[in-house]
Amino acid sequence: MRPLRTLGTAGAAALLTATTATTAAAATATTAAPPPTPQPQISAPAATRAATRLDDIVPAMMRRTGVPGVTVAVVHNDKVIHLKGYGLRRTGDDAPVTPDTRFQIASLSKPVSSTVVAATLTDAAQWDRPATLPGFALKDPWVTAHVTTADLFSHRSGLPDHAGDLLEDLGYDQSYILGHLRLAPLAPFRASYAYTNFGLTAAAEAVARAHGTSWQKLADDTLFKPAGMTSTSTLFSTFAEDPDRAATHVKNPDGTWSPTYVRDPDAQAPAGGVSSTARDMSRWLRLQLAGGTLDGKRIVPAGTLARTHVPHAVSQPPATPTARTGFYGLGWNVSYDDAGRLRLSHSGAFELGANTNVTMLPLEKLGIVVLTNGAPVGLADAVALDFFDYAEHGKATTDWLTLTGGLYAQLAAEGRSPTDYAHPPATAKPAQDSSAYTGTYDNPYYGKATVTADDNGALTLSLGPKPLRFPLTHYDGDTFSFVTTGENAVGRTGAVFSGNTLRVEYLDADHLGTFTRR
Repeated sequence: MRPLRTLGTAGAAALLTATTATTAAAATATTAAPPPTPQPQISAPAATRAATRLDDIVPAMMRRTGVPGVTVAVVHNDKVIHLKGYGLRRTGDDAPVTPDTRFQIASLSKPVSSTVVAATLTDAAQWDRPATLPGFALKDPWVTAHVTTADLFSHRSGLPDHAGDLLEDLGYDQSYILGHLRLAPLAPFRASYAYTNFGLTAAAEAVARAHGTSWQKLADDTLFKPAGMTSTSTLFSTFAEDPDRAATHVKNPDGTWSPTYVRDPDAQAPAGGVSSTARDMSRWLRLQLAGGTLDGKRIVPAGTLARTHVPHAVSQPPATPTARTGFYGLGWNVSYDDAGRLRLSHSGAFELGANTNVTMLPLEKLGIVVLTNGAPVGLADAVALDFFDYAEHGKATTDWLTLTGGLYAQLAAEGRSPTDYAHPPATAKPAQDSSAYTGTYDNPYYGKATVTADDNGALTLSLGPKPLRFPLTHYDGDTFSFVTTGENAVGRTGAVFSGNTLRVEYLDADHLGTFTRR
């Protein structure tokens, strides 16, 4: 998922943070005097009214979007004031969503995983230990030796945006992906921000290895079991075997929704592989808002958890003089509102069928989690934004679904080719004989590519370890196209032959997409 390219890469989360902060700031006159110390502004009755309103606003947004199923948890002052499911687990079936229905939470996994790491530490400074994992390296040996858990959890290692995600789409496993990040170009270390699922994954796996265990067992032993999160796991198999699970859905051209795809995120489990229920997530919310305690028991050290809640990187510079800067903490989007209150949030998005959001105002002891089983159209984020808007102002001050839906549509269009491959130019040159293109091509990052021709000369490109097969359509001269698939699909993309090389356009954003014929 491009959780933010779908909310992750200076993504929706950061964009939504910046956009909503700008909206609020535009209505507030600037003054020279510093603001007063923040004070709580949302009363218990106001929070309760906003929670009660969810029974109207969630179904209304579901009708507007068609998203099949939603579950919501709200916590205020250490109490769960709303816990409910809406709609269906799967279209074509009548099984309802309940607070105990398991959802894939996508990039909400990141703040959950930072909680796991915080629980393993005894001092906040331990976040700054080098992240050492056999087989994992970055392009610069000095950076490899100095990159820390905090660097990778805050996306400031210098790795490119979503580095490794396309390898996952092609079917490569975690070991291969982490072992090939050393070939990715690096931006300035600790001076740049780029959202990277596999950078965070490497850090989490390094922590687990340092404790002599697997990531799943570490999560179980340090967070899930102590917090009573009995229906939470980092393993896809646990989700797939749960009869009370929400299938992932995508929107069809006719506006209906179907459970077309299965998303197995095991390769990036710490970054996007957690599955959970609204009931379990309400317990996690209570722990977060209580500074690491739950039901009177200390589960996570206060200092190591607090470290996750402060800015570590600038994820979204202010777009206007009145806009607010968006930051990234350790697994959290971090921002501050006009009253100076800390706001923590994260969104999750699988283009193959899930959209989630968590938002908290720690000063108010108020938080919400929204899980959905539909591809990102803005519903999860809009529910959370509308909830806090109503809790604070007694009304919704904008149409949040229109805003968030527009942002997701904008993000989804970012990676598409500027070339309209579906319509070759009228002056298109003919292709050469198929033998000019067939053969086996190698790439140090993406591995082997094979181009074959059938009896009629039609070409097929094969990529990945499985491999995946992509029929090629002629466009112009030695340029062909094919339809991309997977979590990061971008529609049609180019396959350009030149002598003994093949450049695959959508694999080449970081100049890693050229293959050489053997």
